[in-house]
Amino acid sequence: MKKITILFILVAGSIIAKAQQAYDICIYGGTSGGVIAAYTAKKMGKSVLLIEPGKHLGGLTSGGLGYTDIGNKYAVTGLAIDFYRRLGKYYGHFESWIFEPHVAEDLFMEYIHAAKIEVLYQNRILSAKKENGYIKEIVMESGKTIRAKVFIDCSYEGDLMAKAGVSYMVGREASDVYNESYNGVQVQPSQTPQRGNQVPDGVDPYKVPGHPESGLLWGISNAPLPAIGSGNKHVQAYNFRICLTNDPTNRIPITRPEKYDSSRYELLPRYIAKLTTQNDIREILKFDLMPNHKTDINNGGGFSTDMIGMNWNYPDGSYAVRDSIQKEHELYNKGLLYFIGHDPRIPDSIRLFMLDWGYPKDEYKDNGHWSPQMYVREARRMIGAYVMTQANCERKEVVTDGIGMAAYGMDSHNTQRLVINGMVKNEGDVERGGVGPYPIAYRALTPKAAECKNLLVPVCLSASHIGFGSIRMEPVFMVLGQSAATAAVLAIEKGTTVQEVDVKKLQALLKTDPLVNGRTPEILVDNEDSLHLKIKGNWAFRKGGFYGPTAYLSAVNDQPKSVQFIPEISKGGAYDVYTYVLPRLSNISSVITCSIFNGKEEKEVIIKKSAIDVKGQTSGEWVHLGRHQLPAGKSAYVAITNKGADGVVAADAVLLVPHNF
Repeated sequence: MKKITILFILVAGSIIAKAQQAYDICIYGGTSGGVIAAYTAKKMGKSVLLIEPGKHLGGLTSGGLGYTDIGNKYAVTGLAIDFYRRLGKYYGHFESWIFEPHVAEDLFMEYIHAAKIEVLYQNRILSAKKENGYIKEIVMESGKTIRAKVFIDCSYEGDLMAKAGVSYMVGREASDVYNESYNGVQVQPSQTPQRGNQVPDGVDPYKVPGHPESGLLWGISNAPLPAIGSGNKHVQAYNFRICLTNDPTNRIPITRPEKYDSSRYELLPRYIAKLTTQNDIREILKFDLMPNHKTDINNGGGFSTDMIGMNWNYPDGSYAVRDSIQKEHELYNKGLLYFIGHDPRIPDSIRLFMLDWGYPKDEYKDNGHWSPQMYVREARRMIGAYVMTQANCERKEVVTDGIGMAAYGMDSHNTQRLVINGMVKNEGDVERGGVGPYPIAYRALTPKAAECKNLLVPVCLSASHIGFGSIRMEPVFMVLGQSAATAAVLAIEKGTTVQEVDVKKLQALLKTDPLVNGRTPEILVDNEDSLHLKIKGNWAFRKGGFYGPTAYLSAVNDQPKSVQFIPEISKGGAYDVYTYVLPRLSNISSVITCSIFNGKEEKEVIIKKSAIDVKGQTSGEWVHLGRHQLPAGKSAYVAITNKGADGVVAADAVLLVPHNF
């Protein structure tokens, strides 16, 4: 009997051990930020578990958002820029910001396999247990219990954060909460010709035009317009980033989806009829082309793929509610594609163009060739130790504990479709560009210490609605994922809370070991780095639209001018040298003459504008000036000159990438 009891205890202990696993760091959410966080933590020597509620890794980056929202490349650092460089290698470029979904997912899997990261798929969090302000364990729907020293929530929904009892916000604050002009209820004026995401004036909202008694068209609310700037729980619209192809050998026709209801799209013909240009697909779909005859289609205009007002219950909804909302968005988007291609009221030029496109056979093979990742633009947002707001975006308030940067404009999609002055109008859209790179506070990744001491939140971070609208870009989530994982490691090694992490040490680690491999980091010299510049002649200092906040511009004249970028090289060796060129700049010179001095001799390199192909949402490209043997110290330089120029020359930035060391 004693032997049976001992055997029972051993077996029971074994079962409990398997069901209750312990790690240094547990990351919930296999988004782009989640994968990078897991890779970072594992490379830094910690035991790591990455939990993905679904079946795929990479979130939106592998889920269709291949036409990257960059904002400014200056803000993309560390493993995030490594990701886009690896994509570049795949496509034969230095960097690629435009890519196919399956290529991105394969690359994320390379990170996972290289670091031997354990991934738990198809497990959603059920609860979190805290003791004395620390998360001790989380319980999954599958029954698994996970213990960790530090948890990182990298989900788009902030589910771990919410289960841990951390304060958060859903919807939009009133504009006076954080003294913001772009938060809360917003109605943009219509523009002629059509620009932005508003419905043109004069579009009738009723089923029978001119007859309110006939009822409103689908998707239009009869709610009154709240006061401009007032807050509510309404969430900006979701959609899918749609990957299609026009390659006949890889194309599956767009057919009538299940539960198709053409009445959902009755507003579209009326919308098109009011457009200045009625024969361009880009007036109703943001139709961006990708490699290998594919697309990344986003919402474009006042009636498009955004399912406005149909996602308000998603952030705090049960998993069943969310699944239902995602399915409705999928069917709405598929139905819209079918409607555009088959309804006779759609102009022939648009309708026939749409029929050339179909679902790609080589994408999302286990999900009917449709992305499994809905574009959850915004769900919960933590109310943490520091809240990022419009003031940060506009650099009116600059934090000193920055552990990453954002640079995209303040961006919100519409939240509801109303009747205003007898016309259809969208409410909620904000598109405010001109935002230069600005730092994101480490405190915005940490909850208030009184609420949780071992949780970091780099995706649903602490930000106002409009502040989050600038930060919420995939490259930034990768940067913040790396920062969060590095902070988690420091907290474990020093035995501190996440709030007590030495931020200066964190900042130094991110700078000195950006790829978490101990190798010599690349050297960037931006035009704002005055200690590493030598300027000859009269150059104009200009803001906006460059690499980083500014650039020096030279007008056309006969006076010799140059800007020397003088890197401080800690380790001599072979470096690939690049300079940032802006061929889209007005009146830019057709040739740019550069000089590279290696400490002994100078070599001249001429860049031809005609040879530079800028792709995607970016102002320019890095141009390779060759591989050069450069000594340690500050004797080498790269000079941008106006020699032979027939237009404006920009001196913006120089990059040195170590070759194999």
